[in-house]
Amino acid sequence: MSDGQVTPVDANGILIVDDSEFLRNRMRDALEQLGYLVVGEAANGNDAVTAYRELRPALVTMDVVMPNLDGISAVRAIRGLDPGAKVIMVTSMGNQDKVLESLRAGAMNFVVKPFTVDQIERVVRRVLPA
Repeated sequence: MSDGQVTPVDANGILIVDDSEFLRNRMRDALEQLGYLVVGEAANGNDAVTAYRELRPALVTMDVVMPNLDGISAVRAIRGLDPGAKVIMVTSMGNQDKVLESLRAGAMNFVVKPFTVDQIERVVRRVLPA
């Protein structure tokens, strides 16, 4: 789409959720390098739920620890809106318990920060097969 507008039904549309602008930019760069379209970003769980409701992306990358509403609660809220929502958790090394809780809440997979493009590719392809 040359006008910069993105339709919510784009098959590759991804929503990036992280309270760190630096990490959102790194994730955006990795996903775009892999040919995916980033349809939106959010800096906290509340904004993630709102953005999901509006955009209905094919996939959400979700930080675990964020202000206002954490990633686990946001996953539950998004899965409440759409039981088929596909969410990948993005977490720091010391949050393994939270990753397990995220998976129980409905996340489909996870990636550990700091991540590489190859790691993102492997996890995204498992959740969004070509």
